[in-house]
Amino acid sequence: MLETWVVTPTRLPLVRLRCHDCAARHFRANGKFRVNAHHKLLDAWLLVLCTGCGTTAKLTVLERMNVRAVRPGLLDRLHANDPGLAAELLQDPGVRRRNRIALDWDDAWRLDTGGPVDPGRTVIDVEVRFGARIPVRPVRLIAEGCGLPRAEVERLLKEGNLVSADRLDGRLTGDFAFTLKR
Repeated sequence: MLETWVVTPTRLPLVRLRCHDCAARHFRANGKFRVNAHHKLLDAWLLVLCTGCGTTAKLTVLERMNVRAVRPGLLDRLHANDPGLAAELLQDPGVRRRNRIALDWDDAWRLDTGGPVDPGRTVIDVEVRFGARIPVRPVRLIAEGCGLPRAEVERLLKEGNLVSADRLDGRLTGDFAFTLKR
């Protein structure tokens, strides 16, 4: 029987960015935006707060865009400070690249397994789905979901008792499946 596990975000990830005031290395997005108009051109920023001193920094979302080129729905969401839009923009590789930031997902996600794994089963087929592009080590997910130590999962992987079409020894951000034989 195929089980489905889901990795879901519990909050917005921290933004890895150095604060110029206190040298802290993380900022927290609170879902607030600033939109500025220059005649027919718009600038929009996602505001993030330093976790150390509370200083505000701006992450560029739109830069000198013609008003007609911006979708009305996007503009409405920016004006409404939509937290869902903040989550979408933080996931956008273009926004991250333009602002030279990385995301810190530590303690910002949880694994929903649907219940404990039956210890009497010898073969477990699991499909893991991601609610967002969260970079997680599959070995950590499998250890947490099965209630095993990470070293045990790595041993099972080396012995060939843990198999998958995807590489399980790095980080994954997308759906994958695996079979565990005990």
